[in-house]
Amino acid sequence: MEVIIAQADVIGELVADEIAGLLTRAPTAVLGLATGSSPLLIYRSLIERHRRGELSFARARAFTLDEYVGLPDGHPCSYRRVIDDEFVSHVDFAPGAVCAPDGAAADPVVAGDAYDRALVASGGVDLQILGIGAVGHIAFNEPGSSFASRTRVKTLTDQTRRDNARFFGGDVDAVPRHCLTQGLGTIMEARRIFVVAIGAGKAEAVSHLVEGSVSARWPATILQHHPHVTVLVDDAAASRLHLVDYYRDVRAHRYLVS
Repeated sequence: MEVIIAQADVIGELVADEIAGLLTRAPTAVLGLATGSSPLLIYRSLIERHRRGELSFARARAFTLDEYVGLPDGHPCSYRRVIDDEFVSHVDFAPGAVCAPDGAAADPVVAGDAYDRALVASGGVDLQILGIGAVGHIAFNEPGSSFASRTRVKTLTDQTRRDNARFFGGDVDAVPRHCLTQGLGTIMEARRIFVVAIGAGKAEAVSHLVEGSVSARWPATILQHHPHVTVLVDDAAASRLHLVDYYRDVRAHRYLVS
């Protein structure tokens, strides 16, 4: 696991560089897109590069991580609507190239199974963007999630609903109690993963992710078993890490393979 400590705007550029490099090498790559505040700087950088004519998504595909259950299509807080507004509508993905779990399906369990199969049939995610929740969740895999889990319905913790109430006008009761989410087992199949965490509110979760024991209590810790994970954090999110000086030293003297 690589740990990079940098300013938030630098983090956005670093991940955008990786995505741009991937699409240059493999224009048909499959991206994994996350919603939330942490990935926004990445998307803004990618949008600017596309507007300058430096980057195209025309042959790429993408899969989002999760969706609330029960919100109607087009609801402003649905993650499909959010990712469209914040990123997809500003670049040149082909129609139908970006897939999202169907939280409005009559049977969300069936919809989750179908989504997981579609992701596998695509050949899998080449580069996955992740945020991390204050309780250590990635996607909506709350504490106690199985490390082998696939895309499925999950019940959200009260903490997660409180954290997300700001998107629902501050009304916790308006935040759905259930979601469709890629499972930890599904996420671990991505070939490359970038985790972005900004702010002091993520510091405890980051400390467990990077330096803690692997435990279902902190679901993101499963990423310690992935061979190609980069964790990018600002100073505030890194404030509870013990090996900060070492991570900075590794970055400054990075070994380059010829």
